[in-house]
Amino acid sequence: MTLRYWTAGESHGKALVALVDGFPAGVKLDTAVIDQELRRRQGGYGRGGRQRIETDTVDVLSGIWKGETLGSPIALQVVNKDYKLERLSDLTRPRPGHGDLTGAIKYMGSIRGILERASARETTVRVAAGALARQLLSAFQIDVIGYVVELGGIKLDPVDAPLAERLERRESSEVYSLVPEKDDEVKALIDETGKAGDTLGGIVEVRVEGLPFGLGTHAQWDLKLDGRIAQAVMAVQAIKGVEIGLGFEAARRRGSQVHDPIHFDPATRDTATLGYSRPTNNAGGLEAGMTNGQPLVVRAAKKPISTLAKPLDSVNLETKEPESAQYERSDVCAVSAASVIVENVVAFEIARALVEKFGNDSLVEMQARLELFNKMARER
Repeated sequence: MTLRYWTAGESHGKALVALVDGFPAGVKLDTAVIDQELRRRQGGYGRGGRQRIETDTVDVLSGIWKGETLGSPIALQVVNKDYKLERLSDLTRPRPGHGDLTGAIKYMGSIRGILERASARETTVRVAAGALARQLLSAFQIDVIGYVVELGGIKLDPVDAPLAERLERRESSEVYSLVPEKDDEVKALIDETGKAGDTLGGIVEVRVEGLPFGLGTHAQWDLKLDGRIAQAVMAVQAIKGVEIGLGFEAARRRGSQVHDPIHFDPATRDTATLGYSRPTNNAGGLEAGMTNGQPLVVRAAKKPISTLAKPLDSVNLETKEPESAQYERSDVCAVSAASVIVENVVAFEIARALVEKFGNDSLVEMQARLELFNKMARER
């Protein structure tokens, strides 16, 4: 049995729900950890009015007893305070960049019926599912951190620092980057763009540390971990590109400048690395669809938000006459939020690969199987 989840709900519906299946028993569940991630998703400079209405918190409806997971399906719910779906009218002028036109034609129905489900509001419960999965990862000393590395063309190259320092830097940045000293420059660009009725995109990076060898597999194309991570990240609204490690830069270099040499130090054989190390991590922690003991590094490119205060050209679907696209309340920039979403989406995929390798009946069995795996790997 694998670890998986489904989501349900509309942007202005009563609630959003995630149903998580295949989660191991025996994991202590702290809803405050999930609520913290939900708050971070709502933050970041450049967000719109919706974030001042909602105060997202999770309600765990099933799958726990006395604060511990049972191994049965876990239902996570986030209530929408801005519930007004039945009072909202339909749109007649589809917005370029949204699914408005394509969805209305595909389903022979309303634009409202498409945008309410296609909205990035749905990612609220994807973050909740990822934050749940992170509590399983924590039991294996696996850490996940996401941050912004570019916004509106401004480079925000991450510092090479220990995890604690990276977290401290990110928490002190209003745009969730690791270079808070550039916040003023980025905020000025966001303000200028908002006044012009436009929007901004950017690039986010996620780093996962403490991964064991061998998560994922080379055996089938649809089970390779890099492919599954790429699919999960690309499925986040407005993400248009995914890189792992060097990504596209690897295509511009010679092989000797791309592949990571392998070293072995017997003194570190008893650590999680099994004694192996790499002077570089250009592969981003994945080779042949499997984790190689190095940190996983994933980047995602987020396009600017499609709803513009100064709309682009569109067509009135009733009259077929040219008109400006419709405007719905929106953000100027949600790249910071995207870093939280991608971070938690990646966390869930890592947890999924972890239970596939070490089982998912119970946490104690998983831990014993990982210990046995490492022992056998050291002795081979």
